[in-house]
Amino acid sequence: MSRSLDVAAAVLLRENEGKTEYLLARRPEGKVYAGYWEFPGGKVEAGESLREALDRELHEELGITVEKAWPWLSCEFTYPHAHVRLRFFRVASWRGDLVQHEHSGLVWTALGENPDVTPVLPANGPILQALALPAQYLLTHAAGNGLDGELARVDTALAAGQRLIQIRDKELPPDERFRLARGVMERAAAHPGSVVLVNDDETLARRVGAHGVHLSSQRLIRSAWRPEFSCVAASCHTPEELRHAAALGLDFVVFGPVLPTLSHPGAPGIGWPAFAQSVERYPLPVYALGGMTMEILDTARGHGAHGLALMRGWG
Repeated sequence: MSRSLDVAAAVLLRENEGKTEYLLARRPEGKVYAGYWEFPGGKVEAGESLREALDRELHEELGITVEKAWPWLSCEFTYPHAHVRLRFFRVASWRGDLVQHEHSGLVWTALGENPDVTPVLPANGPILQALALPAQYLLTHAAGNGLDGELARVDTALAAGQRLIQIRDKELPPDERFRLARGVMERAAAHPGSVVLVNDDETLARRVGAHGVHLSSQRLIRSAWRPEFSCVAASCHTPEELRHAAALGLDFVVFGPVLPTLSHPGAPGIGWPAFAQSVERYPLPVYALGGMTMEILDTARGHGAHGLALMRGWG
């Protein structure tokens, strides 16, 4: 039986000529999977926390001191030599210049682009896909803003660089919801890289050519398989729903409500500590839902969120 290892892995992020880039490092000769590219990091030693292991490994391997790191995804992978439990951190700032103390190569790649190096360690494939997701997931609210007002809000958001939108508005009459979905798709088509999901209506999603669907928590828990779209997400409110979304192999989830919301006055939300505990070892990107504003993105990331799901706090 292969041994089990806990590993802290780093997704180093930098801004370069208007693009955000991530770092991959090549494993040196003499190590298992020599020549493969990976996210830097290493195994957790006895008595270390995951964050302590991350800080130590990056100092030993790359000569840097971590200043800001956000806990992110977890995954497990069985190699011939070991069963590895990986905890990824997104490292946003550090001190010192990168030095190849242990690796035989370093390469930076823009978010959303496939690395121009091979081979990449198998366990890192889902991480590369998750990295392409933006920090904000925008939910439409035409019921509150009117159809024309909501489409104008979408125009503004797309022009500002937002690229992930959910057609929500389930309470609209079918013809108005179709007009909303068609209008959003027409606008998104002018902005390469945009992804539009339709909430709970596969027929409407196919009718307007949407990129995927977003499952309500009720629809999620009844689903025995992943719908056949390129992108599928879901709303989760319980640990059971989180587990089921992961078992279906969805692309990402939203989880909450974390804070009080206008749509549920008097409901306190689960709070950040419960959110962090729920997603601590979760394999899918999680957008925090409920009471979110752009100003608390770092708070959400600090508790393990990939980003924010916003209905009122955008545009």
